[in-house]
Amino acid sequence: MSALKLPNGPQTHPWVQTYQWLTNPLEYIEDCAKRYGDIFTLQLGQNVAPQVFISNPQAIGQIFTTDPKQLDSGESAGIQAPLLGRQSLLALEGKPHQRQRKLLTPPLHGERMLAYGELICNITEQVTNQWQVGETFAVLSSMQAISFQVILKAVFGLEDGPRYEKLNEFLITILNPKIPILRTVLLLFPSLRQDLGAWSPWGKYLRLRQQIDELIYAQIRDRKAQPDPSRTDILSLMMAARDEAGEPMTDLELRDELMTLLVAGHETTATSLSWALYWIHHQPQVREKLLQELDKLGEQPDANAIFRLPYLNAVCSETLRLYPVAVSGLNRLVKSPLQIGEYNFEPGTLLIPSIYLTHHREDLYPESKQFKPERFLERQFSPYEYLPFGGGNRRCIGMAFALFEMKLVLAKVLSNWEMELADSKPVQPVRKGLLFSPAGGVKMVVKGKRQQNQAVRETSFV
Repeated sequence: MSALKLPNGPQTHPWVQTYQWLTNPLEYIEDCAKRYGDIFTLQLGQNVAPQVFISNPQAIGQIFTTDPKQLDSGESAGIQAPLLGRQSLLALEGKPHQRQRKLLTPPLHGERMLAYGELICNITEQVTNQWQVGETFAVLSSMQAISFQVILKAVFGLEDGPRYEKLNEFLITILNPKIPILRTVLLLFPSLRQDLGAWSPWGKYLRLRQQIDELIYAQIRDRKAQPDPSRTDILSLMMAARDEAGEPMTDLELRDELMTLLVAGHETTATSLSWALYWIHHQPQVREKLLQELDKLGEQPDANAIFRLPYLNAVCSETLRLYPVAVSGLNRLVKSPLQIGEYNFEPGTLLIPSIYLTHHREDLYPESKQFKPERFLERQFSPYEYLPFGGGNRRCIGMAFALFEMKLVLAKVLSNWEMELADSKPVQPVRKGLLFSPAGGVKMVVKGKRQQNQAVRETSFV
């Protein structure tokens, strides 16, 4: 095959393709996959580089295992992260990226991660105790409140007080724009980012970011002025970490990585929790099986025991399969001539693993639009078939923490509360910036507190 021959794709003008990707993304890429197969080319945004969407597991396996010197993500691959900063793990590449990954990974795994179990459960209880019986509410807002507090307390080590309140207020404003599609357009088209004063969209954004930065740097300064080796929050662990040369992270690196953990770990987890609660209550048999499994652990189960529950894990896995929060993995830039499958790609081409399309392959997931947790009990999927957190050298370092938080919050909510969906209409995903969220935030009605001490159900679990 000719080196210059790209996979087929729409022949419409790039502006038309961009408009369809912005306004109707899931249907658009599904239509492209039906027409052109599991590897197709789009031209989106201002980037003149062709963008090849891939949902073929073998090709994704090649992408995830290719040497980063030949194929890597980061700023040169078009990862625009004006809020996160240029020292963010997402923007870095090569050795700087490897260094940051090594420094950031330990606090988010193993025993250190499990130490946050009590904090997550306490925050969940505080937020849900504000629910009123008979009240109809959007569960997404409660899940956002939980995930936000977990981030600010577990990651930043912030206690309740003026700085916590201000950071909370500013971050909610910047992460939840009133017109999400406008933010998406600004991210896709850098030339539109013009500071025309505090009233302009980009000017407002920059001033808000400055206020957030001042609070984060104040927190870093305070921590340096009063070092406390007994602290277990992730910021303290990051400040104590040293690279192979014995060097700590700079203040700028700390700021950018804190912001990355906050943005990547807040809205994503809250959205996944909302989808999970929707499906669990949309299909009563799923809720029944989960409660059987949870009740067997007793009244005060160990966080690690909850984390290991097989059916709870299957429910979380199926939630992340059906509507992954990020529909695509991070762009990879081809740096030297590269063959993936039957195609030869020239330097400058962007390869994009399509998480959503891979998760909806009928050969892997029959009746892919149906919520069936049993899929994950019946077989194990490879990292190239199931990839809600991306993969290769760019797999989300917060994956274990996100799943841990998701499972604990669901266990706490389901064990404590009887709820039902306020509406029987199916909930659809809608674009929220670069992520996808349940339309309406999943409206639910609180029926009452669940009896904790009821007898464990006798019916078998599976």
